[in-house]
Amino acid sequence: MRFIAALMLLKLYEKNPDQKQIDKIIELLRDGGVIIYPTDTVYGMGCDISKARAVERIARIKGIKPEKAQFSFICSDLSHLSDFARHVNNNTFKLMKSHLPGPFTFILTASTQVPKSIKQKRKTVGIRIPNNNIILEIVRQLGNPILTTSLKVDDEILEYPTDPELIQEEYGDLVDAVIDGGYGGIIPSTIIDCSGDEPALIRVGLGEYQLSPE
Repeated sequence: MRFIAALMLLKLYEKNPDQKQIDKIIELLRDGGVIIYPTDTVYGMGCDISKARAVERIARIKGIKPEKAQFSFICSDLSHLSDFARHVNNNTFKLMKSHLPGPFTFILTASTQVPKSIKQKRKTVGIRIPNNNIILEIVRQLGNPILTTSLKVDDEILEYPTDPELIQEEYGDLVDAVIDGGYGGIIPSTIIDCSGDEPALIRVGLGEYQLSPE
């Protein structure tokens, strides 16, 4: 059963998210729903990565072909990194551990456990662990990573939407719930590609990147 679009604008507080609201979101995600949620950077749109139809739905909302989408996903911590990424050496692990949770997306070589709806023909996948307790708690209780993509569709649009109520007005007919975690940011995550021999900075975002952290 699919939830009715525009059903919920859920207010959650990062320090102490309400469990009843979390339960609603978990049920929605397990049912194949699509949500909009806060991160430590900009608001994101996502679903349970195991729900292929929900992934396809997000691609349609963004007006892109699923096979050309470059989606990342959110994990709650690094403990299951080996489930979704291959060839993560000690230096890469230390680099990620020193920057996460935080406003970074790390590009890694995808394992066979990454759903085809996300990986497609690409050999890599982006992984995020935002420093935001709302989305991390949802992922922890869901038990699966959540696909993440920004709300911005057109690269010519300079600003990301930040007001949850305005986001609900714009996207409420397209998604199943918008989580109001307060005003969002306008700067996306820093992207670091760790799929090659050496880490490569792909996009400068909110996070300050140190190549060789202590």
